[in-house]
Amino acid sequence: MKKISLTIIALFMAIILFAGSYAGDFMVIGTGVRAAGMGGAFAAIADDASTIYWNPAGLSQIRKIEIGLMRAFLYQNLAAYDNFNYCQPLPNNVTIGVNWTRLTIDDIPVFLEDHLVYNVDYRSSFQEYNLPGIPDGQIKSTDDVLQFAFSKHIHYNINLGWLFFDLPFDVNFGANIKYIKRDIDGNVGSGTGFDFGLMARTSLAVLFERDWLGDAKFGVNFQDVGGTTVTWEVENDNSDRTDEILFNSKMGFAVEQPLDFINSTALLSYDIDYIYEQTHHFGLEYRYKDRFALRSGLYDKNISAGISIKLYDFIVDYAFITNVLAHTNRVGLRIRL
Repeated sequence: MKKISLTIIALFMAIILFAGSYAGDFMVIGTGVRAAGMGGAFAAIADDASTIYWNPAGLSQIRKIEIGLMRAFLYQNLAAYDNFNYCQPLPNNVTIGVNWTRLTIDDIPVFLEDHLVYNVDYRSSFQEYNLPGIPDGQIKSTDDVLQFAFSKHIHYNINLGWLFFDLPFDVNFGANIKYIKRDIDGNVGSGTGFDFGLMARTSLAVLFERDWLGDAKFGVNFQDVGGTTVTWEVENDNSDRTDEILFNSKMGFAVEQPLDFINSTALLSYDIDYIYEQTHHFGLEYRYKDRFALRSGLYDKNISAGISIKLYDFIVDYAFITNVLAHTNRVGLRIRL
């Protein structure tokens, strides 16, 4: 590639600092507004359409058609992050879904190598050879991920024998296959990957014989199982170049506690990511009659907060995430039919 863009380097360095210097860096940003407001501690919850990313096993918790839309403004509006998902329940406690995510950076200034005819010392002595600082053009970068997911729910009553009661136990398992496409000024890279997830849920009220207690949840999501390779087709270059998206595992725990005396529910969650360096995520959500929700989160020294309002079949979501690079706003709409 004979084009050098100072701006694109800065932008991708920002994403690299956020997620690590690997090909799948943009996917670590995560989809969904609710999950973002909870600091990304969502692997054990995963009960809305964004679960296709966070844990495909949770998809079978959705028993109504759900459509989700999201837009996030990243890096002081230099990049747009869009997401669309659709979930379709089927008989026998099965749900399928599709998720599309795109990261777009427009109007990236480009500086040609033609200006680099002399070294820095020579250009500092002769003004006419200084770099002009005027872009020679603009390019665009887009990153797309398309995921198809499947999930199944199974219910068990575990006979604990000597304790004289059956413990209800719900298990969800699911998987998705993803197609990844990256396009930087006509240089296209693509690849396919595979995710697999498991979830389990049981009643603390039954386990501890306290009617006021809620449920305990566990979830694990294995992303890019076996590694995912992105192969680049570079213009004016007959050789293919490849990047590797590393295998990642997300593990989460959550407790959902009804607060019947105020018609509310509290949800406390914790996740750990094992890719790159370990990242710990903490989330808290308060829901009132499933009509209104407040949430907050913490991960890797970043703080998040969010709110949701439900009107009939529509849920409007908003999240704000602090970041050392630039604060982020996310807005979303979920429709349940």
